[in-house]
Amino acid sequence: MRLSIKTKQVAGVTSIVGLAVVVLSGFYLASLARIRLEESKSRGELLANAIYQRAREAVKAGSDPSVALREDGGLRSILESSAYSSNVTYAAIVDVGSIVIVHSDRARIGQPLPPYGDLDALLERGPVSQLRAIYTDGGRTLEIRKPLLMGTAEFGSIHIGVSTLLVQRDLNQSLGPAVLTALAILIGASLISILLAQLLLRPIHVIRSGLTRLGQGEFGVVVDLPQRDEFGELGDFFNTVSARLSADRPSPTQPLLLGTGEDPLEDAVAIFNSDGKLLFANPAMRATLPPGPPNPLALSVHALFPPSHPYRKAVEESMTSHQSRGPLSAYLPSLTTDRVDENGLPAPRERLILTHVIENLDHRLAAVMLVARNLDYMTQVRSSFSYSQKLAALSRLSAGVAHEVKNPLNATVIHLELLKQQLSSSDLPLAMEHLSIITAQIRRLDEVVQGFLRFIRPEDLRLQPVSIQSLVDAIMPVVAAEAAKHGVDVAVDVPNDLPVVNVDAGVLQQALLNLALNGCQAMTQGGRLRISAAAVRGRRVEVLCEDNGVGIAPEHLNKIFDLYYTTKEHGSGIGLSIVYRAIQLLDGEIEVQSTPGRGTIFRVLLPQA
Repeated sequence: MRLSIKTKQVAGVTSIVGLAVVVLSGFYLASLARIRLEESKSRGELLANAIYQRAREAVKAGSDPSVALREDGGLRSILESSAYSSNVTYAAIVDVGSIVIVHSDRARIGQPLPPYGDLDALLERGPVSQLRAIYTDGGRTLEIRKPLLMGTAEFGSIHIGVSTLLVQRDLNQSLGPAVLTALAILIGASLISILLAQLLLRPIHVIRSGLTRLGQGEFGVVVDLPQRDEFGELGDFFNTVSARLSADRPSPTQPLLLGTGEDPLEDAVAIFNSDGKLLFANPAMRATLPPGPPNPLALSVHALFPPSHPYRKAVEESMTSHQSRGPLSAYLPSLTTDRVDENGLPAPRERLILTHVIENLDHRLAAVMLVARNLDYMTQVRSSFSYSQKLAALSRLSAGVAHEVKNPLNATVIHLELLKQQLSSSDLPLAMEHLSIITAQIRRLDEVVQGFLRFIRPEDLRLQPVSIQSLVDAIMPVVAAEAAKHGVDVAVDVPNDLPVVNVDAGVLQQALLNLALNGCQAMTQGGRLRISAAAVRGRRVEVLCEDNGVGIAPEHLNKIFDLYYTTKEHGSGIGLSIVYRAIQLLDGEIEVQSTPGRGTIFRVLLPQA
């Protein structure tokens, strides 16, 4: 349970005072108990001395002490009067064998007197033991003893009985006013602590109330606090902050559309209150609003958008369910004519729509924020990135060609020099050997140049809607033959209802064939090749070519698309480079994941038609 500061302060002060009262009451009770026990001892000793003086007078020399004590009327009067002494229960004289000679209760004469505790021994003990003895259930009887002597010989003793129950009664009577005083002190302390809490915590409550009003959107809040302490300084600081917030508040005539100035935010953002009325819209959102009043503030979402509009549906669903929605992809009519469809009308633009529910402090719906992301801008970013990738590929291509051409040229120059020397010495067989080497290097140069030309030769692309399934079916006879040669099982998983892609059928077919053949050749000991396709986000189609062959080492993974780079013994290093170039020409993407010893996955992304 959450306790307020006021409750904690009152409880703390009351607890401290209560603890002090309990401690002081304990000391008072212990002192009072000792005083009551000492008073009982004093009264008992006074009674014992009176009995002792009368007993000495009653006992005559040569007579029987027991008979003399029983027959003495004055002694009898003193013993019987002990019943009127405070806390004394009996008075008796017993012989050395603890047999009662005389007793305040005549029925006890001649009977043995039970042994009881000594009051002096209790007084020598601590206050806890004394209180425990006084408040023992049923009470206890303590005695004050005084010996009787005849000459130097003891013939008996005086016993005065004191009851702890009577001491307890007197003690309780004395504690009554003390308990009332303690209760009055506790009540007074609680009242004083409440008053102090009210006075000391008032500034905090005032500031809290001001913050609550600010949190509810109220401006110009001012708190009035005394200036004589730190709370006054805090109040001044609060008033300063409130004044700044009020100064920064936009005027009622200034629209919240932020239409003046540049807005770097590409996303369209709007905020609707719990009633569906527009509170805020940035320039990107204003550009998507249908033609209407110049200031659409305070218009409802129903007035701004038709019932079927994705913006209106998303906002209404969030208001009904109090939950955020999205991301949802939708095509919206465009108000600009930079892109048109086949009918000459503005082409729809793809938007990614999200809604976020905003709650107040009571967890009630306060507003709904609508965010619409322009995916055309993301497409531009993707195209720029693709262009950068192509430039990087061209750089790698140039470096590879230079490396491949340089080595044969160096070998040719060397062997031409050797050939010149052999011709001058007329060693024709050796000269013919050098001519053979030169011929082989020239052929190698021709292969490099032809590969380079195939790679960079502009393709006359014929983009059209093509079915991935038809392309896979077309390459399967060649793939099946290569798979049978290496003992590879081929699995195809291409749905019939897969969206068609906008590509050049011949270019993509050759790229898929190269990927499939590479997969088969990577499984020299047999394995499984899987070709699959599926539609993914962003109106794209994903094609996967998976094998469980030897895999590609991590240090080679970022070089496999470089021209002339190969790890095969008789490889040309051109196949995957051509695949990479083909996918780029088709405005697609290609990725590769590989784990040595477990296989490789090539992932191709292509645009839908």
